[in-house]
Amino acid sequence: MENLIITVSGMTCAACAKNVERILKKIDGVENPSVNYGAEKVTVSYDEDKVSFETLNTAVKRGGYELHLPVPDEAARTEERKAEELKALWKRFYLSMWFALPLTIFSMIPMFLHEFNIAIPRQIDPMAFPAFNMNVQMILTIPVMIINWKIFRDGFRSLFLGHPNMDSLIAKGTTVAFLYSFYLTIQNNFFGGNYMPYYEVTTIIITLIVLGKYLEAKTRGKTSEAIKKLMGLAPKTATILKNNEQIEIPIEDVKEGDIVVVKPGERMPVDGIIVFGETSVDESMITGESMPVTKKIGDNIIGASINKNGFIHYKTTKVGKNTVLSQIINMVEQAQATKAPIARLADLVSGYFTHAVIIIALISGLAWIIAGAEIGFAIRILIAVLVIACPCALGLATPTAIMVGTGKGAESGILIKSAEALEISHKLNTIVLDKTGTITEGKPNVTDIVTKENFSKDEILRLVASSEKQSEHPLGEAIVNYAEEKNLKLSKPTTFKSITGQGIYVDIEELQIFVGNKKLMEENNINIEEYLQNANELSGQGKTPMYVAINGKMEGIVAVADTIKPTSKKAIKKLKDMGLEVIMITGDNERTAKAVANEVGIDKIFAEVLPGDKATNISKLQAEGKKVAMVGDGINDAVALVKSDVGIAIGQGTDIAMESANIVLMRGDLNGVYSAIYLSKKTIRNIKQNLFWAFGYNVLGIPIAMGVLYIFGGPLMNPMHGAWAMSFSSISVLLNVLRLKSLKLQS
Repeated sequence: MENLIITVSGMTCAACAKNVERILKKIDGVENPSVNYGAEKVTVSYDEDKVSFETLNTAVKRGGYELHLPVPDEAARTEERKAEELKALWKRFYLSMWFALPLTIFSMIPMFLHEFNIAIPRQIDPMAFPAFNMNVQMILTIPVMIINWKIFRDGFRSLFLGHPNMDSLIAKGTTVAFLYSFYLTIQNNFFGGNYMPYYEVTTIIITLIVLGKYLEAKTRGKTSEAIKKLMGLAPKTATILKNNEQIEIPIEDVKEGDIVVVKPGERMPVDGIIVFGETSVDESMITGESMPVTKKIGDNIIGASINKNGFIHYKTTKVGKNTVLSQIINMVEQAQATKAPIARLADLVSGYFTHAVIIIALISGLAWIIAGAEIGFAIRILIAVLVIACPCALGLATPTAIMVGTGKGAESGILIKSAEALEISHKLNTIVLDKTGTITEGKPNVTDIVTKENFSKDEILRLVASSEKQSEHPLGEAIVNYAEEKNLKLSKPTTFKSITGQGIYVDIEELQIFVGNKKLMEENNINIEEYLQNANELSGQGKTPMYVAINGKMEGIVAVADTIKPTSKKAIKKLKDMGLEVIMITGDNERTAKAVANEVGIDKIFAEVLPGDKATNISKLQAEGKKVAMVGDGINDAVALVKSDVGIAIGQGTDIAMESANIVLMRGDLNGVYSAIYLSKKTIRNIKQNLFWAFGYNVLGIPIAMGVLYIFGGPLMNPMHGAWAMSFSSISVLLNVLRLKSLKLQS
């Protein structure tokens, strides 16, 4: 099966999206086509042995739409196509307006003056020269219908295929108005009638509809600005080092293993590892981190980040579609192409909406005729019902909010991989946090140095770091790094001996030094009584004390621990303030786990949990009726991430964890968890507002158009007001969606 996310053009409303789905479902070999009207994307799986892309496109074209395969410069082509569509819509509105304005003056102003008993020149009085007046109106109306022939072509084609859309309603309503007016014109010209036509209804409705479509398209374009910004981040060229010469080449020609040269102020073209130089890098556009990050030889470079002040060379590791930026863009596009469960009701209604509106319009018109109303009055009712009905607002309510929500998240380093994940996140009530690498830094650091008399803290640190220089143990490496950060001058041991499970012994500067655990000291008859209380206190805090004996005497302790991230405590408090239960899960012993949990404010822990049992604990919480998010970064978290209702991976973690998760935080920061849930709550609230407005608009608007208020002495809706209201309903939904762009996310 070939799985594709394809751009689809030609859709004018939510009913069109359902039509494309119906067309694709009828093709043998196609499975689960899903069309996102807001994103103008169709997600489809098809059997390549039974059907080809050309077959799909041919079928869709018969319905008046077109599919566009992904291409290298797809973003630019899509932008170009949308710009052309906008230009065409504006041209249609502009030309239509030049006919609609004189028609309005010619037909409606005399009526207005008559209403208020104001005398008007006999030459423009429609009552004095009804045939002439109607002929002028007809002459002004026909060009507007020709300019906007696309509405009639697409509308009637969909109607005759049995799947009417918004254009079908407009085409049918305005055609009825035109044909009835044409009939009255014949009566006036040849039989001396004195009837009032509805040409202005046809002309003004079409003009307003085109203006509404233009404003909708322009506003909808703003909902996808996040993805445009991401696509515009990567530079077009790269400077590479070849035969000791700097050569500028297109970014598409950069290969893995090339040495890229980047000067201060330039963007990194692709991903890689620094091989020369040192600098600070602004990664905010990728991670949401506002502060520049210091980079030196051996550190990773993310493509599209900005080199702030250093001159560096780096070796490329990922190019093209494999770069972090390309993967982020792909992830956001896939999320925007998916549908949220909340959209199902709107999809269901949109699928049958236009059929129902046509039936309601016909019944309303007939009912008024049966009640004794004139045919002209009944036609006015029919047109008003057809024109005011709007499946567009329903179709836009969910996908556009999802587009802005996922885009807003991406700008802050929060990658939401599906609309479903975004929706479920607002229902979460339990957050399970892995300890190592999630709450803590994930690597050991020196936290305490305890010494009594003979040696200062720096001297103990210098000797221990010198002793550990040849060790490959992570704790020893942490001590060496800490000493180097403090610019302590290290010595080289003359003897080095690693004692498995206990520590090391070295001869250095004519001193005999043991560094290790309690067992090492006991086996070498070193009295640790004086430091035992210090060691127990450090252990109780979740730290690992390393005893230091010099020349047979206990001289100090160096404590090492996986330190808590500076942001963890505050982020956990915010999650709890949101009403969420926060639980820590770890493979560490209970004593260490409790020490970390107490420090960050977590009340419940799962300690000594084997990697394979993390998912079991998630299942137990779900069995209690809880909606659970698992937050982790390691390979051993992957199963738990999949098992949870929402899996959230720390972006600095492994690729497997990121693949398994529903949400990826590009920064290793728990503030991102809070922000993701906050974003979900705001987006779903926005969707509910949109759906309430869209449903409410139709529930109230259609009965008014049917003349229900008029029966009880209220006003009768003018079809032109209905056309404006229909356009405004879609634009109001889009304007409400765009409010999400102003959200302040703490990543």
